[in-house]
Amino acid sequence: MKHIIKKHAYHWAQKSFIESTILGFVFFALSIIINYFAGKYASSLADQPVTDLILNILPVIYIEPIFIQGFITFLIILLILIFIEPKRIPFILKSFSLFVLIRSFFIILTHIGPYPAVYDIQHGVLLNNFLFTGDLFFSGHTGLPFLMALIFWKNVVWRYIFLLLTVIFSITVLLGHIHYSIDVFGAIFITYAIYHLSIYLFKKDYTLFESAMEINNKKSN
Repeated sequence: MKHIIKKHAYHWAQKSFIESTILGFVFFALSIIINYFAGKYASSLADQPVTDLILNILPVIYIEPIFIQGFITFLIILLILIFIEPKRIPFILKSFSLFVLIRSFFIILTHIGPYPAVYDIQHGVLLNNFLFTGDLFFSGHTGLPFLMALIFWKNVVWRYIFLLLTVIFSITVLLGHIHYSIDVFGAIFITYAIYHLSIYLFKKDYTLFESAMEINNKKSN
């Protein structure tokens, strides 16, 4: 724990790190706000549902614990990974924000209604402000853990943990008929592009992140 505190003390004393992190938080806040209004807009214009090859076959199954609590657990794991290695903060924060921003753009383009037979998840007051019925394409539950798998690709353990979560959440939203199959499969390809766009846009932050990965890999070897 003392080692982690020392790392935080060192990095938070660096002006460039502070500026990059603050910029990341501002970007994150803006992406969340834009996502909120995009979700509201898409849901207000959601029209008729369409048929789906996979959903037509799958029965509707109770998936609420994995969809809600499971995803919250994923976010907590991500926060822990950021806490134990501050070098990860700027790149993960900005990549996460870019993902949310790009997804917000996609969900306002096509106004397809949710699949007719869908599991009714009780979001609660807080989650109702972030989960909508019209924000279908593409699946955030699929894309975000896959984005983290790509970011942590050089760490074999976390790569496979995040890939496993990608598969679990993908199956979950399909079994609950929360997303169409195109939302799930499309998320993989779009997220891959977002990852490489993040590397291009946030080169310094990616270099800092990679330096942490190299140090941790050397220690594990």
